[in-house]
Amino acid sequence: MKNIAVYCGASTGNDEIYALGAKKLGQWIVNNDYGLTYGGGRYGLMGVVADSVLENQGFVHGIITKELAERELSHTTLSKLDIVSDMSERKQAMLNDSVANIALPGGPGTLEEISEAFSWTIVGDSKNPCIFYNIDHYYDELASFFDSMTAKGFMEPTTRKTLLFSDSLSEIGEFIKTYTPPALRNYAK
Repeated sequence: MKNIAVYCGASTGNDEIYALGAKKLGQWIVNNDYGLTYGGGRYGLMGVVADSVLENQGFVHGIITKELAERELSHTTLSKLDIVSDMSERKQAMLNDSVANIALPGGPGTLEEISEAFSWTIVGDSKNPCIFYNIDHYYDELASFFDSMTAKGFMEPTTRKTLLFSDSLSEIGEFIKTYTPPALRNYAK
């Protein structure tokens, strides 16, 4: 089975729209014959998306760190749960177990994980598309920042086009199906 790695908050935020979006993403994952790979937690949007996939008879692979598992934060009814030593190992395992990366709304950890996944794509260490599921315009300012990086010469325009910000699951699905990784950057001397 092909899995989608989903990065998201361990809280649900302060608007119900984020949890509804996470539920829709879970349903979409199952309806499109994907499984879910995620951080293995049971709280926040992490728990919502995992529960949504499970409720729709989908496959959920949680990958959680030993420290978080010892704090009893693991989801207890997953299809598969792996406990790894640290966050670096978790991030690598999630990339290895997926064909695409999607960020739901979240905090600094979510942003760090999807940003690292995209940077690995840019340098050629990953071929996975990276997507910000932009529920209720949550990531609009970040999209503008990536546009600014491009305008100021810190990212190639062709590379910027390989990072999607969208609130449309059909657009996200098409992006995954037609995705071509960015060409490796040629550095000027």
